[in-house]
Amino acid sequence: MTGIRTLNEQASRMLGKMAIGWEYLISRSGPMSMAPSQLGMFTRSDPSFETPNLQYHVQPLSLERFGDPVHAFPAFTASVCNLRPDSRGSVHLTDPDFTKQPAIRPNYLSTETDRHVAADAIRLTRHIVEQEPLKRYHPEEFKPGPEYQSEEELVEAAGKIGTTIFHPVGTCRMGADPDSVVDPELRVRGISGLRVADASIMPTITSGNTNSPTIMIAEKAADFVKAAAH
Repeated sequence: MTGIRTLNEQASRMLGKMAIGWEYLISRSGPMSMAPSQLGMFTRSDPSFETPNLQYHVQPLSLERFGDPVHAFPAFTASVCNLRPDSRGSVHLTDPDFTKQPAIRPNYLSTETDRHVAADAIRLTRHIVEQEPLKRYHPEEFKPGPEYQSEEELVEAAGKIGTTIFHPVGTCRMGADPDSVVDPELRVRGISGLRVADASIMPTITSGNTNSPTIMIAEKAADFVKAAAH
């Protein structure tokens, strides 16, 4: 991009980092006071969807992966996630010792529908960036790169750059069936006096950030506990 500053230029230099820290120290403002994303949007990957199935998180910076330094050139990141994925992962114990790490298999993009939505999401992002308001900044695609064009290439690109959006759910699925981990009142089956009250009880992920739904789950769990105490 040209003609506009992003956080990349400032945060990639020592003096820029010092300026960011000084601004926050003096006025509690600036990049250190910002939310992780400065723009959000819900939309559809295809008009055939009745409601939005994609969520965008846009940041005025870019990097190779979470935890890496920002790039030295001006850029922004448009992260887009599938709100209703069909792919299902798993978490399994590997040892009776609770300190041992479990086996976590995300299984991202393991279904045909998820792969198609991922490809459409990249196409849609390109279409948005091509619109008139951004043209004056001459944006150039860095990742995945304009060389990815076909459905197969876009799916490959999504597999390379795709990652978690930090909203895992469903490992303690709630349900009325005996195979569910917790029952409709959040009680763990087979263990007396234990309830689970977090996003892990969701049978399927909510179509958006999980924070508010998790608060609602906690409020409902508190009602269950109070009712059981009377």
